[in-house]
Amino acid sequence: MELSVVVPLYNEEESIAELAEKVREALAEQHTFEIIFIDDGSSDRSWHEIEQVTDTHSNLFGIRLQRNYGKSAALQAGFEKAKGRYIATMDADLQDDPFEIPQMLQQLKEQQLDLVSGWKKERHDPISKTVPSRFFNRVTSMVTGINLNDFNCGLKVYRREVVDHIYLYGELHRYIPFLAKLEGYDNIGEKVVKHHPRKYGTTKFGMGRFMHGFLDLLTLLFVNRYLQRPMHFFGTLGFLFLFFGGAINVYLSIDKIFFGEPLGDRPLLLLGVMLMVLGAQIFSIGFLGELIQKRNEKQQKPNIKEII
Repeated sequence: MELSVVVPLYNEEESIAELAEKVREALAEQHTFEIIFIDDGSSDRSWHEIEQVTDTHSNLFGIRLQRNYGKSAALQAGFEKAKGRYIATMDADLQDDPFEIPQMLQQLKEQQLDLVSGWKKERHDPISKTVPSRFFNRVTSMVTGINLNDFNCGLKVYRREVVDHIYLYGELHRYIPFLAKLEGYDNIGEKVVKHHPRKYGTTKFGMGRFMHGFLDLLTLLFVNRYLQRPMHFFGTLGFLFLFFGGAINVYLSIDKIFFGEPLGDRPLLLLGVMLMVLGAQIFSIGFLGELIQKRNEKQQKPNIKEII
């Protein structure tokens, strides 16, 4: 199997049959492929439509999740099912063009890339989506150091080993290029792709996704930097609190002992004590994190690139 096309969906019953036919038309002549539809707990007739198309085509598969877990979980379920040497992902709303996949796959092979991400340079979406998306992409590019214009484009093509070494949950599907980079797959390319107007239904994403996305990005950055050395973060922060709290209390002690100044009505005393207590607590968190990390070290397996 050369290519697996993974399509997560939620309440897209009108699009499924048409999308399946378009993907087959785009790939049938040059590639051996499979299409995997993941129904993320749809409340409409999406699963019925998936059953219909899988009955008529032997290389189509359907996965039905028990409830709506989100796009990341749906993609992860598809990745685990896929058998292809290369993996393509796309949305089910017919806005992504399946005829871009062969060109992206060719770019991946010719340039020896790990991942090719689509760029919806001309978008057919309302301004309420395009403007926040541009800001989101600009910030994400600066923070992650990955020069991409469209992190959230659903149309992507990967080498098999990339999806085997990342794990998606929450809202992390927006940061697949960054997750790949963290695992050493940093040969990332981009291709301008066609973006069609939505033909059926309405978008399933609201403005809240951008706030969730930024919170997930902060989590990724923190986990990548401090997961294996939590004391470097919590210990440093705790030491600073202890230092400044101790300095304040030393100053107040000198003031009391040598100059007879009363301390009971001084807010600075409360601040000094509070900083020292917080410092001790934060330092303890870092110490506990180190103990947990040491206990789990044997369970962590490195990503081996090559054996000769």
